[in-house]
Amino acid sequence: MNGTLLLRIAVAIILLAHSVFGIFNNGINDFGNLFLNQIGFAPFGVVLAWAIKLSHIVAAVLLIWNKYIKLAGFVTIFILIMGIILVHFQEGWFVVGGGRNGVEYNFLLIIVLLAIMYPNGLKKDSVLS
Repeated sequence: MNGTLLLRIAVAIILLAHSVFGIFNNGINDFGNLFLNQIGFAPFGVVLAWAIKLSHIVAAVLLIWNKYIKLAGFVTIFILIMGIILVHFQEGWFVVGGGRNGVEYNFLLIIVLLAIMYPNGLKKDSVLS
């Protein structure tokens, strides 16, 4: 069994749960209108929100299929870093407990994605291969 299989499935479930529910409860449109548009992305907030959530769904499928893992990982990591910069950093480290809505969850997802993308560590000429 592939050593990253459980991590790929876990991250896929997280990405799907974070995206699919927003399709059915208007969460994606709210994220675009009530957050992204308000922080300077107007009038493209809703389009950007949909692009983000659809990229999560595509990344989840690719992780499950074990295809284009690095591409899916880089796109998702970029989105997570932007989330840290635009939302979570100002809230501190903790998601709950010592704070609220902080960076720790995104940080963990980034590290897990890197472990999935590079299961043997970083080696010469392995960054994009």
